Amino acid sequence: MSTQIEFSFSDLIAGYVTKYDSETDIFGIKTTDGREFKARLSPISYAKLVQNLDEAYPDATGSMRSMLVPGRYIFTYGVFYPDSPIFEAKQIIFVGRQAEDYVFEKPNWWVDQVRSLANFYVKAQFGDEEIDYRNYRTTLSLSGAKSQVNFSQETDTISRMVYGMATAYMMTGEETFLEAAEKGTEYLRDHMRFVDLDEGIVYWYHGIDVQGEREQKIFASEFGDDYDAIPAYEQIYALAGPLQTYRLNGDPRIMDDTEKTIKLFNDFYLDKSDRGGYYSHLDPITLDPLSESLGRNKGTKNWNSVGDHAPAYLINLWLATEKPEYADMLEYTFDTIEKRFPDYENSPFVNEKFFEDWSPDHTWGWQQNRAVVGHNMKIAWNLMRMNSLKAKDSYVDLAKKIADLMPAVGSDQQRGGWYDVVERVLDKDEKIHRFVWHDRKAWWQQEQSILAYYILAGILKEPEYHRLAREAAAFYNAWFLDTEDGGVYFNVLANGIPFLASGNERGKGSHSMSGYHSTELCFLSAVYTNLLVNKQPMDFYFKPIPGGFPDNILRVSPDILPPGSIKIGSVEIDGKPYSDFDTEKLSVKLPDIKERVKVKVNIVPT
Repeated sequence: MSTQIEFSFSDLIAGYVTKYDSETDIFGIKTTDGREFKARLSPISYAKLVQNLDEAYPDATGSMRSMLVPGRYIFTYGVFYPDSPIFEAKQIIFVGRQAEDYVFEKPNWWVDQVRSLANFYVKAQFGDEEIDYRNYRTTLSLSGAKSQVNFSQETDTISRMVYGMATAYMMTGEETFLEAAEKGTEYLRDHMRFVDLDEGIVYWYHGIDVQGEREQKIFASEFGDDYDAIPAYEQIYALAGPLQTYRLNGDPRIMDDTEKTIKLFNDFYLDKSDRGGYYSHLDPITLDPLSESLGRNKGTKNWNSVGDHAPAYLINLWLATEKPEYADMLEYTFDTIEKRFPDYENSPFVNEKFFEDWSPDHTWGWQQNRAVVGHNMKIAWNLMRMNSLKAKDSYVDLAKKIADLMPAVGSDQQRGGWYDVVERVLDKDEKIHRFVWHDRKAWWQQEQSILAYYILAGILKEPEYHRLAREAAAFYNAWFLDTEDGGVYFNVLANGIPFLASGNERGKGSHSMSGYHSTELCFLSAVYTNLLVNKQPMDFYFKPIPGGFPDNILRVSPDILPPGSIKIGSVEIDGKPYSDFDTEKLSVKLPDIKERVKVKVNIVPT
């Protein structure tokens, strides 16, 4: 016997306006899965546009009725009452002033956003003082205040912040961000790096505890999933910030560290048998992936150990060097993903944890037989990047397979946005994949879906992918931006309201958050929407050190994009026109300089 809902509750509806009746103040709204709701405005209903960080409140209340035209995408927050089939709309958020406008597709939207994010993290970590990473703290509050009780500095969170600073400089040319990126890179090298001269490798400490002038280095991971081991993903993300900084300045010391860390991956993490792939953990003493000391992580492989190389550092390494060995390593990781991860006979989601022989591990820790929605979208996004380097039908087919399956099983088709972790398979009589912990939505999973659908739309020119990209970007920009304190929220509830109860999800800095995903989203959303989708030019900034880049060649392609899709339009050095560049190869022949120069490159779509 079913029970009728007999209570009112507030909720969110996202969708497309179908009609508006001025006499009744009722409008129709159709969700992405085709359901249509009736909603009524009230005398106190109000409206705004999606608001960027550092932007004045964009009120739209006075014109909201005239803006309710068919086809316009909106969010409406309000109340369902049990005695009425009509939703009472309290707030409306429009995504643009005109029916076909999406404010986040304006050329400077993401540039403005990354500037605000970078300023937020500089202010939070260093205040108005000199940028000094001895003052960096992993934990930041909602407002950006540093923890007064936790003095830890994690290698990966500093590296992720460095990535954000380098990215912000590349997009804006503001010197503070370059200073923060380079000082952070230097700090990582001086405090978090271990050079093993016998093996010719570099590996990175998990972090350090700072107490005044004293610091205690922490070698193995301190987190429950990886405790007393060296997880591959920590070594991978230690390179994210320095490598993005290398793209700006060509510092050969960064390249030396990178090459020696890759040697660590290939000498110790790589399974050199016919099985292939990268192990997920090493013993901290013997560097053995098969040590009994690793417990449940002995001989295992996972999404992070294989799939995170590309987005964290390897694609940027290839863009900066175009060396064939890095293209080959990329191809190896993507071939492994395409061969080993799909499991479509059993689930719409990929497998993520594996034993040594690649049999799926559905018993590991918290993961069990569960799916991280964002990892599926991350695979689709990065397959499309890789396909522009080495085209394979299998890459595109898998990317499209994921993109076509995920909306029904990983997205919220009433409210918008993308979920976190769900059960990979359905139990008997279930039609919806159950949430593992909650129905909240994390900022980084929105990033993966936005980038996946925008690159698919930009390359394949399929309107459905563009629609899904816009819907994902609309939800993120409407609900994740903290326009009061700055930065972005870690999690929001299913209805878009920020989740601020406690713990890591309340803050702006933690083991999981340090200005990486949010700035990466700004960077590549701008690249895909401007250069691929809307065919708008973009400016990028670099500041090479004298003699840094081999042969004085600066490679400036912002991402791996389809061959011939972009070219250099113009170059300036220290504000003056410069002509020694190869427009098709996307490279600039730097002058024989004794001091650093600022290079501004205008990239145009073809």
